[in-house]
Amino acid sequence: MADVRTFWRRVLIYTHRWLGIGGSLLFVVWFVSGIVLMYAGMPVLSPEERLSRLPRLDLTRARVSVGEAASRVGVAPEEVRIGMLGDRPVYRFAGSGDWTTVYADTGNVIGDFARDDAIAVVRGFVPEYAATAHYDALLTEPDQWTLQSQSLFPVHRVDLGDEAGSVIYVSSRTAEPVMQTSRSSRRWAYLGAVLHWMYFTPLRVHTALWIDVVIWLSILGCVLCLSGLVWGLWRLSTTTVYRFRSGTSRSPYAGLMRWHHYGGLVFGLFTFTWVFSGGLSLDPWDWHPPTTPTRVQRQAVVGGTFRLGPLTVPHLRAAQEAIEQTFVVRELETVQFRGEPYLVAYNPMAGPDESTTLPTTLASLSTQAVDQRLVSAVRPEGGAFARFSNDQFDEVAVAAMPGSSIVDATWLRAYDAYYYDRDRRQRLPVLRVRYDDPVRTWLYFDPYRGAIVRKEERLTRLNRWLYHGLHSLDFAWLYAQRPLWDIVVILLSLGGIFVSVTSLAQGWRRLRRHGARMRGRAPSVPIS
Repeated sequence: MADVRTFWRRVLIYTHRWLGIGGSLLFVVWFVSGIVLMYAGMPVLSPEERLSRLPRLDLTRARVSVGEAASRVGVAPEEVRIGMLGDRPVYRFAGSGDWTTVYADTGNVIGDFARDDAIAVVRGFVPEYAATAHYDALLTEPDQWTLQSQSLFPVHRVDLGDEAGSVIYVSSRTAEPVMQTSRSSRRWAYLGAVLHWMYFTPLRVHTALWIDVVIWLSILGCVLCLSGLVWGLWRLSTTTVYRFRSGTSRSPYAGLMRWHHYGGLVFGLFTFTWVFSGGLSLDPWDWHPPTTPTRVQRQAVVGGTFRLGPLTVPHLRAAQEAIEQTFVVRELETVQFRGEPYLVAYNPMAGPDESTTLPTTLASLSTQAVDQRLVSAVRPEGGAFARFSNDQFDEVAVAAMPGSSIVDATWLRAYDAYYYDRDRRQRLPVLRVRYDDPVRTWLYFDPYRGAIVRKEERLTRLNRWLYHGLHSLDFAWLYAQRPLWDIVVILLSLGGIFVSVTSLAQGWRRLRRHGARMRGRAPSVPIS
């Protein structure tokens, strides 16, 4: 029995000691960068600025329909955007993970998009820097700020030559700006998101390797925290009082190690939950399904194959005319609802309210905006409207989950625990439908786009609490209460930094001792 007890003591001691020597600095980096990440994320070209800087859509030169243009270039688009390139209208097609841009007047692909073309786009986008903007480089592989934009490559990088050190990236596939960074945004992103997510370009370009590295570091971090908690409780005396020159203590350690002992007992559990939930952010071993709808669910809303036939030039012009009774159209986008295609435009000049949402990722730069109008591509004479009516979702909700009964359907005018946004920029109302299928599916239908915006199942709801709840302290009573949330998270992070720092000095001393011992044991080499 004594041997077993001694064995487990050694396991705890050496596991915590050597993982701590290797992991303390990493923990400090994670905590410090996490605080920065609360206020500064990765650089992004905001959708408001992108749209507000686009010229008015001019379809007077358009001659080729959307369907004819897609047929000529051999694409089956899943998304179509209609905009301008210089003074010519273009169709931007997305399909099979790639983008293709076609002139609406000739039906020809834009072809070789060279450096002079990229500079011309930037000068039109930010005319105030037309005199100082200059070409930087053609990127065929992602740099630090375009790792999520590989479908848009190759990308031209243009330096604005301003005091802020601004750089704009222009996609050769869509012939438009897709990213904007400044010296300040890059600096804060390095200190925050890049360090916190280990988002270093040489590692991140190898997605599978990056995921494995972060997951296994998180697992080792969890073992470090748990072994420290167990050993710390084991060594905390409830009966014996240890006497030191500085006084008495319940801990057998002195100096920094005593502070590490007590600090670990106070902040160790939080540190464990934070490291554990951080690993869950990468969905290790696909333990839960995605929150995006399935193909069957999407098709039930879309209503079959995307129809390009009604997207003729006269219908596009009529749709623009109908929408411009409300605001100037800079870009048209296509959506399809219940088998009927629609054209939608957004107004970046309107202020946000509870019924709007703004995207924050490159993948959704033009999918949503502050204010919008829809027009049927089949019947553009019917005029523009803001959203689909509630009763249009009755059949869709049933078709989205064939073979399952609806438990309840509720139009949410306030956020629930799964569809929400602390900044109140996710659109309301949405229709939440709950089903009685084996995984207890919940679907959220957006009446502004006629689409399913979120899918929840039993495991994704569990992941919401294990990941967002534990990692961001994302609980309704705290998450939306600022600055209380900021204070709590920062104090807990400072506690984690304290625990990690107090072990660094001891770890360094131990490494020096081991190094000296190894050098002392090294055999001497005769000098010839």
